[in-house]
Amino acid sequence: MKLDILAFGAHPDDVELGAGGTLALEIANGKKVGIVDLTRGELGTRGSAEIRDKEAAAAAKILGVVTRENLKFADGFFINDKEHQLEIIKMIRKYQPEIVLCNAIDDRHIDHAKGSKLVSDACFLSGLIKINTNLEGETKQQEPWRPKQVYHYIQWKNIEPDFVVDISSYIEKKTAAILAYGSQFFNPNSDEPETPISNKNFIDSVNYRARDLGRIVGVDYAEGFTTERHIAVKTLDNIF
Repeated sequence: MKLDILAFGAHPDDVELGAGGTLALEIANGKKVGIVDLTRGELGTRGSAEIRDKEAAAAAKILGVVTRENLKFADGFFINDKEHQLEIIKMIRKYQPEIVLCNAIDDRHIDHAKGSKLVSDACFLSGLIKINTNLEGETKQQEPWRPKQVYHYIQWKNIEPDFVVDISSYIEKKTAAILAYGSQFFNPNSDEPETPISNKNFIDSVNYRARDLGRIVGVDYAEGFTTERHIAVKTLDNIF
């Protein structure tokens, strides 16, 4: 299955928080989109890996992605080495995305920057013909594939975006996908320990950021991204 966009997240819910509105927009425009989670978020203070598996499936259904996989790397302890890069490469070659989205280049959680660099490095390596990979259970070698663009969404830290996407018509779907993770975010009836993302202020802050990024470009809501390469346009009026 060839995808237009493949979004990677170090943990289930990373993609929804950073790029859920953009994915919903692209899916509405007819793009085929998939998500790959690197870990099951098993070290999270609240919930469990099994609960988050179910929540991730529910969020994927809300967004309308065509596939979601989990590589089951060790939460908190995965590293950017050959073993992990090869697993990412297999996913890139399997789905042959034109665009890859991945974690923030710098962030509060150590897995986010690690995941960002790991996926970015794997996107480059995936295009090298002398790296041989094949999917489990298959003998046929995968063809090299390098995405045209790698974009990084914004997470905890307020990183200055290189560009923003108007998600005004999809903020409700983004919010619904986030709230599918009932174990992680604000729930007044929960008796689990408080975390930096479990209070109402955090959910409000996600909305505030989208409003503020929208404000600077004259729309209601937006999501921001950083890019590793210059973005080209055919004419000046491609930019609004």
